[in-house]
Amino acid sequence: MRKILVIGPGGAGKSTLANQLGELLNIEVLHLDQLYWQPRWVEMPKGEWLETIEVLLSRDAWIMDGNYSGSLDIRFKACDTVIFLDLPRAICLWRLLKRRLMYRNRSRPDMAKGCHERLTFEFILWIWNYASRTRPKVVRLIESQPGEKQIIWLRSRSEVKRFLAVRAIPNNSVPASA
Repeated sequence: MRKILVIGPGGAGKSTLANQLGELLNIEVLHLDQLYWQPRWVEMPKGEWLETIEVLLSRDAWIMDGNYSGSLDIRFKACDTVIFLDLPRAICLWRLLKRRLMYRNRSRPDMAKGCHERLTFEFILWIWNYASRTRPKVVRLIESQPGEKQIIWLRSRSEVKRFLAVRAIPNNSVPASA
């Protein structure tokens, strides 16, 4: 695991997992929200965004969190591992609300400066419809490359915790029978 893509709906915990994994593996974490958005929620022009993605993908190692379907195909091709946070919609919406309250009138650490946390109807609707609109595309992309990538499909908070716990065990302390 040297080039890791962390994807899933908003509020699934992509940035949190990416940060924790980055510390455990000592790999740079790239939060796409930090790179894509300009102050006051201005989007980066598409051509410039794709050039930025290409430069990032050329690095030796990275953990990249974010969806951005317009560049998902090229990011998917470049990675060796995909972590799909396929958490229930209720958890994602709860976390979104919690995040909004926690970062009211300021930017999250994984967000671009000048983009204060906000809660829009469009984003809530995107999370609500993720399972029917976006998830099938992600599943097809994952299934189209059998055996070529390490796929880690996490469907609950407990699975995420177990996944991180296993990686936190130093290699020399893992029993031979594990």
